[in-house]
Amino acid sequence: MIKKYYDSDCNLGMLDGKTVAIIGYGSQGHAHAQNLKESGVKVVVGLRKSSASWAKAQEAGLNVMEVEDAAKAADIVMMLVPDEVSADIYNKQVAPYMEEGNVLCYAHGFNIHFGLVKPAANIDVIMIAPKGPGHTVRSQYLEGKGVPSLIAIYQDFSGKAKDIALAYASGIGAGRAGILETTFREETETDLFGEQAVLCGGVTELMKAGFETLVGAGYAPEMAYFETIHEMKLIVDLINQGGFGYMRYSISNTAEYGDYRTGRRLITDATRKEMKQILREIQDGTFASEFVQEFSAGRKAKFLATRRMESEHQLEKVGAELRQMMSWLKK
Repeated sequence: MIKKYYDSDCNLGMLDGKTVAIIGYGSQGHAHAQNLKESGVKVVVGLRKSSASWAKAQEAGLNVMEVEDAAKAADIVMMLVPDEVSADIYNKQVAPYMEEGNVLCYAHGFNIHFGLVKPAANIDVIMIAPKGPGHTVRSQYLEGKGVPSLIAIYQDFSGKAKDIALAYASGIGAGRAGILETTFREETETDLFGEQAVLCGGVTELMKAGFETLVGAGYAPEMAYFETIHEMKLIVDLINQGGFGYMRYSISNTAEYGDYRTGRRLITDATRKEMKQILREIQDGTFASEFVQEFSAGRKAKFLATRRMESEHQLEKVGAELRQMMSWLKK
């Protein structure tokens, strides 16, 4: 059973007198920087001078500087840039300025767990990973609430790494909802598996297959889109609100009966076997190696070609047309 921590278990004073550098100002970066600042923490944001986010961070009242200068100024550095560039930025622009007793933070364990970043032995290395998108981390904080967060300790040079992780998590609002302790390995491997086998790869391929089956059988693409893609959000929202039981309580008996009758015919022993193989490829580094190779030195031929091919699928055109009819999506 994972232990849960709340604000009462956190000492925000652990960050007193320390400067936190947020490297990157995307979805998570803007939320961490603003939430910490409003929690009384001294924050700087590290960006390229040419970054479009530079002005946005300044408009939010944040102290913005080049990545190297932010690293020099910081006691605690949080890397919030994409996985494929994180190691290069850290190794070239941050690591040379890390001093003994500094703290290196991540919101995802990929680069540490797979050895793309090999931190010096005389610093703490921790993770603070909110389980929600950055705009939710920010909006919940503003409402006096929070998004649950994971923390993990990879390297505890100071003997205070966990206390610092808890303080940081509390500073972004996570202590209001709950903080759970995990490991870099567990967070990284479960996160990648969830994305690939279920949340992104699994769900989108299932929806696409359903759409193609109906269209191939002669049904109107618009009807196929509504029934296999558009309504997915309705079901997922119900699950998110109250689990599978609440979803099944909320749908018709016809839908619930079909759920029980058909689900196991789609997710077969062969599917489960393939899921185990996907997990093995994550655990043994096969996926990480392939990903790094694809993105190294700007080579993204396969990635971009696949993105382009997927964007040209019939369901994208049909979906775009149907969404024009939905005024509530245009906010």
